Formats: sequence, C-alpha cells, structure tokens
Amino acid sequence: MFDPHQLRVFIVAAETLNFSQAARKLNLSQPAVTQTIQSLEAQLGKALFHRQQRKLALTEEGQAFLPVAHQLVALNIRARDLVEASRDQVNGQLIIACSTTPGKYVLPVILSQFLARYPRVSAQCLVVSRAAALEALESGHAQFAFSSSIEEFDHHYEFFPFLTDPVHLIAPENHPWARRGEIDLEELPRERFILREDTAGTYCVVKSELAKRGFNIYDLPVVLRMGNSEAIAIAVSQGAGVGFVSGMVLRHLYLPNVAVVRVRGMTFEQQIYMCRHRLNPTGSAGAAFWRFITVERESIQRQMLGESAPVV
Repeated sequence: MFDPHQLRVFIVAAETLNFSQAARKLNLSQPAVTQTIQSLEAQLGKALFHRQQRKLALTEEGQAFLPVAHQLVALNIRARDLVEASRDQVNGQLIIACSTTPGKYVLPVILSQFLARYPRVSAQCLVVSRAAALEALESGHAQFAFSSSIEEFDHHYEFFPFLTDPVHLIAPENHPWARRGEIDLEELPRERFILREDTAGTYCVVKSELAKRGFNIYDLPVVLRMGNSEAIAIAVSQGAGVGFVSGMVLRHLYLPNVAVVRVRGMTFEQQIYMCRHRLNPTGSAGAAFWRFITVERESIQRQMLGESAPVV
C-alpha cells in the first residue's frame, strides 16, 4: 500500500526535477523530501531519479511510475471524500480563496445556503488576487478557489465553469452616449475612461474582446484607475468618465444616474470558474460543497444575475 503523501511528494519532485523547489511547493524541508523519495524507492525496489552533479532526471522506472502515482493519489482523495461525505455528519472547516467580486457577491449567497444545509461546517472566505487564490489552493491553505482565468496553470487544477458575468460599459445618464444607448467601436477613443488594473478580470475581458476587433485597449484615454468595479461605477456616477464594470456588481448597486451603453455588435462577458486541486484532499465539508455547487449551480446563477442568467 502506497502512502498518498509519499506519492504527492514524488509527483511534485518529478515535475520540478528539483528537491528544493518541490520542498517549497509542498511546505516541507528539503531533507524531508529527499527522505520521502528514498523511502518510496526502497518500497519499490527501484530508483526513481538519476542524481548526477546536483541535476535530477527521472529514471525509466520513474517515468513509468509517474502516471500511476497520479491515478493513485486522485483515487485515494476521491474515495476518502466520498466516504466522508456519505456519512450523515458532514463537518469540518471550508476555506475558499477568491477575488473581490466573487467574494462580495457570489460566496455570501452560496455559503449562506450551504451552511444552512450543513450546520456542522464552518467556513472562511479569503479575498485575495486571482494569482494568490490559486497559490492558496496549491499550498493547501484553501480547498477551493474562484477564478476568472484558467490560463497558465498546470494540469493539477480542475476548473468548473460556474457563472457567466456580463461586463457593461456605463456612462452618466446625461452623457450623449447614455441618451443614444448604443455607440460604434470607433467612438471609444473620444471619451475619458475609468478602468481597473491590467490584471483584473473585467479589464482582461475587455482587452481581449476589443483585440478581436482589431482595437488596442491602450488607445483608450484613461483618466483614472480604480481597484474595483464599485469604485468605477461611483466615479462614473459623479461624471469622472465612462467605464466597464461587472454586471453582477452593477445589479447590486443603486445608481439611478448611471446608464448602460452598448457597443454595437459586441458582447463582453467574464467567465467565473470554481477550482480545486486534484492532489489535495478536501474533506467531508469540501466534498459536500463541490456536490452542492454542481447541483445548485443554475439556481445560484439566477439569484446572482436574475432569471435571464445564462447557463454555462
């Protein structure tokens, strides 16, 4: 019987080919990683790594064992979660990392409903950047993360499309664009824009969609950068400029002097994903939460975005 911890250490070491890097990713000491690998090799009776002049490479046996190790870890985690979740008493702590918008408008609704169903569970929401949310997931500090991007992350992350959030262009109600309700793409550089930082989900969505039409977002005259969609909406309501904001945020704000403006022929949407790490156990609370999300997704979508919310 293989120890799941040994297998996970081997997997990370095999992918980094550096015991020091593996130790940092696993929050272990380098000697602990070395000892774990040696113990696994003794159990197998085979060397898994070539060690030459501080350089590592997988042996032929190591290459053959790597996919088996992946399967064994995944099966162990799913079996443990299934057994724990099947018991009548789902308990433990649930920690979810997410960016600002899901933390303010998605998780309060989800967790309120989930905790009402499972009163023996306690939950914590870590509101951080998208990158930090996935780092918390990889380190095991969170069981789940909500992210608006799935790019540039390794295959250990399992992304579940959860919610499609429209991104709206808004302007003050007395602005000429607001009175018309729709503009052409070529008109965008004529206005003063209030935008998020370059790494924000809404910014990336707008940048990508404009690029598909041959328009560079850097051609927009930016007069103000704000750290969240609420701040952009308020600044727009005060006449500071126009801006792109999350539809979910706009739906929860009362700003009667702000109007949505369509860009002819264009749709801006931000996909929000729920994510878990395949090598990390989630416990009975996590298994129940994942099942709850997959079953209740459409109902939660309607609450977030109204009855017309698109199902993804």
